[in-house]
Amino acid sequence: MAQNVNSLPYTTRELLARLIKCEAGGEGDDGMAAVASVVRNRADVPYGEFFRVSQGGDIRKIIEQPGQFVCMRDAVGGKYNPQNVWNMDPEEIHYQIADWVLAGNTFSAVGNSLFFYNPYRETCPTYFPSNGMGVAYNRINQHCFYQPTEKYAES
Repeated sequence: MAQNVNSLPYTTRELLARLIKCEAGGEGDDGMAAVASVVRNRADVPYGEFFRVSQGGDIRKIIEQPGQFVCMRDAVGGKYNPQNVWNMDPEEIHYQIADWVLAGNTFSAVGNSLFFYNPYRETCPTYFPSNGMGVAYNRINQHCFYQPTEKYAES
């Protein structure tokens, strides 16, 4: 049964630290800061889907938006997903990056990217998600980062 994210007992800081570890724990400090920055960017973007979801910059609403982060699902493809926030035990670095992002900071290497993913190959596809809402901006370790396109602006 899927977790009800609306009733998670974690503070926003704890949830963000768990998400950082889950989504980018093996990507080094820059990779974790980059992923966390996408969450901040989504909360700060002044238009489109994430603007409506964040309702004025609420990071928790961004994290809990259904279907956005694999780590926020306890099942993927009908099978248990062990790589989820409930199974994470954040370390000091994850809290430090969470605090940094919660203070309004972002990692300049990702610009205003709103999307990221690990393509499990050497090159980043030009667009992600597949609907063309993001265009490739940078790659940091295993993750590709995508800035919003006009298609996102219409979302």
